[in-house]
Amino acid sequence: MTSGRWHADPAIYNREVPDQTSPIILAENLTKVYRSGRIEVSAVRGVSFAVERGEFVAIVGPSGSGKSTLFYLLGGLTRATNGRVVIDGVDFAALTDAERTRLRKHRIAFVFQKFNLLPTLTAMGNIELAYAVSGRKEPLDHKYLDHLGDLLSIRSRLGHRPSELSGGEQQRVAIARALITRPAIVLADEPTGNLDTKNSEAVLEMLVLSNRELRQTVLMITHNPEAAQVADRTLHMRDGEIEKVENGAVGAAGGAHRGASRAAGPGPAGV
Repeated sequence: MTSGRWHADPAIYNREVPDQTSPIILAENLTKVYRSGRIEVSAVRGVSFAVERGEFVAIVGPSGSGKSTLFYLLGGLTRATNGRVVIDGVDFAALTDAERTRLRKHRIAFVFQKFNLLPTLTAMGNIELAYAVSGRKEPLDHKYLDHLGDLLSIRSRLGHRPSELSGGEQQRVAIARALITRPAIVLADEPTGNLDTKNSEAVLEMLVLSNRELRQTVLMITHNPEAAQVADRTLHMRDGEIEKVENGAVGAAGGAHRGASRAAGPGPAGV
């Protein structure tokens, strides 16, 4: 790949198509230190790993392990003290704040524990607003939105405001809002944290579906080892470091899926 500025406008991608066999997320010696006066707290300590295209990776750790800080570093929401994050061949550190924001809008979708839906808008309005903010030139694909609505079982609920939806329905709307832009990467931070068991299972199933059917790379932060079992691979964090890497029960299937995705070429995720 050639060096140079990355342009977020899809009509003017001023760079070569990334090598489809290279990792879509690469973290190298990532360190994040928070300072308050003379006090320094190392939230992330020299973390290095790669996420392959089409892989589903879970990062598991107790509260204070550094997993949420790592999430913000990978999403370009905060800057590393040392080390670097490379997303789809682009080094976050080489971008201006505006360029990093555009890269996030076009390549990364976020799903958070808090649904963050605007209460004055309907579910449909929240999804449409997210699409408009993404800056895409083409009109919103309502056929694709109908498909997402069917997959998430919320198609009949899109005319309702958040207060009229259950917690599980709100989170599924938040997932539809994230997926409507067809991102290459989905970053999910404790997506089941506010949900009961039934709704948690539904959300995890949808993340797996977005990974398998929509061919999106998924990285999920969770404190729940049971939730992480849906992933191809689990990174266990403690005290700001990755202490163990574990292959999931679906790892072999995930590997076959990734190979098929590469052979098929660019898919709906825009990879």
